[in-house]
Amino acid sequence: MYPYLRNRRLRANESIRRLVRETVITPDDFLVPLFVVEGKGVKEEIPSMPDYYRLSLDELEKEVKQLWNMGLCAVLLFVKVADNLKDNKGKEALNPNGLMQRAIKTVKNVCPDMLVMTDVALDPYSSFGHDGIVKDGRVLNDETSEILAEMSVSHAQAGADFVAPSDMMDGRILMIREALENEGFTDTGIMSYSAKYASAFYGPFRDALDSAPVDAKDIPKDKKTYQMDPANRFEAIKETLMDIDEGADIVMVKPGLCYLDIVREIRNEVDGPVAVYQVSGEYAMLKAAAEKGWLDHDTVMLEQLTAIKRAGANIIASYFAKDAVKLLG
Repeated sequence: MYPYLRNRRLRANESIRRLVRETVITPDDFLVPLFVVEGKGVKEEIPSMPDYYRLSLDELEKEVKQLWNMGLCAVLLFVKVADNLKDNKGKEALNPNGLMQRAIKTVKNVCPDMLVMTDVALDPYSSFGHDGIVKDGRVLNDETSEILAEMSVSHAQAGADFVAPSDMMDGRILMIREALENEGFTDTGIMSYSAKYASAFYGPFRDALDSAPVDAKDIPKDKKTYQMDPANRFEAIKETLMDIDEGADIVMVKPGLCYLDIVREIRNEVDGPVAVYQVSGEYAMLKAAAEKGWLDHDTVMLEQLTAIKRAGANIIASYFAKDAVKLLG
């Protein structure tokens, strides 16, 4: 009864706040996205993502060593593919000596215990910038899924621990799981982008990989026919449960902050690990606001990450991972 019950007693100083804190961020929460390019000695900053870089394989080695020494134990690899290697069917994605395959081997050679997850989608390899094969103005589902399954096997052969299909084709998780099983990769995991929304927050990422849909006749202008409508909530639960039934080991919600209600809904529905991708637009907005002096970068960053974990995320894919871990000490 008031005034005997005073909630402020548990907020009186930093020591008591630490003692009763419900949500704590640690290095173990993070999955670090890394962008890989051809070349040597390449560490080029992405203009729309300040302090984040495209890395050649030799620079990737240095980065992975640093991440491991900081206590970060998992990376998510993306590759920027040369235009002359792109086509409508993503043939380069299946090249056993392709950039992704070599990147996987590079990470495993320099740090065998680093968990390697790989992006599985056709957009980095597509001459049209779509996550699947385009025909007659449509993105084909089943034909695309077949290639994604082959792509996943190729990544597993190179040493990937998990494949991460980000395409949102129907049924692709089952196809990938069956392909991995048939090739003997029973221990290779799948982290499915189960609830990936057709968001406007992906712009800087597409700059990083040059993977935006092209503006051309008979080419869909956006990805709304396969990525989810931001207005939908129950659909996310349905998509996620279907992916689990098909064999996904980890499910993901993307983007992060605007979709924390979805994270909580999914957390309440599933028993397995839930990942959240704090995407490039979220990163860029905070960097820009901090540069203007409008927001305190570090304080807001940690508040955002705490909110994501508080909503129910077990894993946070974030470009802020290194910044956060430095602050966490």
